[in-house]
Amino acid sequence: MNRRRFLSLAAATAGSAALPARSVFAADRPRIGVTLHPYYSYVAHIVGEAAEVVPIIPAGFNPHAYEPRPEDIRRIGTLDVLVVNGIGHDDFAGRMVAASERPDLPLIEANAEVPLLAASGANARTGAAGKVVNPHTFLSITGSIQQVYTIARALGERVPDRAEVFNANARAYAKRLRGLRAAALAKLAGAPEVGLRVATIHDAYNYLLREFGLEVAAVVEPAHGIEPSPAQLAETIATLRRLDVQVIFSELNFPSPYVETIRRETGIALYAFSHISTGAYTASLFEEETGRNLDTLVRAMLEAKG
Repeated sequence: MNRRRFLSLAAATAGSAALPARSVFAADRPRIGVTLHPYYSYVAHIVGEAAEVVPIIPAGFNPHAYEPRPEDIRRIGTLDVLVVNGIGHDDFAGRMVAASERPDLPLIEANAEVPLLAASGANARTGAAGKVVNPHTFLSITGSIQQVYTIARALGERVPDRAEVFNANARAYAKRLRGLRAAALAKLAGAPEVGLRVATIHDAYNYLLREFGLEVAAVVEPAHGIEPSPAQLAETIATLRRLDVQVIFSELNFPSPYVETIRRETGIALYAFSHISTGAYTASLFEEETGRNLDTLVRAMLEAKG
């Protein structure tokens, strides 16, 4: 639904001749809704003080398990546009918009132009809509930059007199994000080349790991937050041994007690990434959490090669 609605929005605003001369928003300072923490950071950097960024779910709720509440649905009615992940990480948004006072609320699908990876493990099941993709593009630098540009362009189409500012802000933010990746890569310069085999507890970090030349050999959880059964856990431990996995990345925000069992049984080094989906919504959150994730990744790679 999101991609179709985004394309409709894009078609409606394509071509400079069709663009309105002024903002399509009634308010001087429009309210832009977001579904996930990274999108709050992206949009806050793009619009600055020109708009209010409004999370539609409160801080502290796990987006994987979130169920819309009446007060959150009412908040939808106050928005001018909503930025969504649109590929499976915020499916609750469609239900909230449909049940709100703004069922026709315009959507901006941030991932409309991002190359997508297939989901792994049980998440790769094929549903009515076709193959399931991995929705965690927001955990990588490359995926985030592409989404920042897409959001900036879509907002500029709706507020033409601010389009240049939005695009300039997007470019400046993208430069800072590329700087984070460059700093991490610089720390790895000179390290010996070792074919590092990694596994993850949650199917969330493939995009990030690929940026550093790593492929995920195995994913432990059947689905996010779903612990493997004893039989699945035994099979996973056997698989990790067979694949000679050297590093496992777990989740900082959602610790799982069985992870210690895997570490104890296999002796594989364990590191934790942030999912960037908890805490207060701030403009700086994405850079702060991504910086910590990159530090963790660099440490894991250097220690494995040491």
